[in-house]
Amino acid sequence: MKTQKQSRIDALEKRMAAMTNIIQQLIQESTNLRTLSFGTLETIKQMPGYDKALEKLKEKTTEKNNEKKLEI
Repeated sequence: MKTQKQSRIDALEKRMAAMTNIIQQLIQESTNLRTLSFGTLETIKQMPGYDKALEKLKEKTTEKNNEKKLEI
């Protein structure tokens, strides 16, 4: 009986360790994506016409929000 309990505990410990490794990998991947996103944003900010494009996006967003308010 003790052997079955011990083997079950060992299996649970292995599963828990595997899940911990997966979570650590997900956290690392999330960090990498965050770094990539910030780098991409900073690169785009340096491109000519960024300010004009940003203003157009703001205007479109405002228009869409106003349309949604009118629908409600």
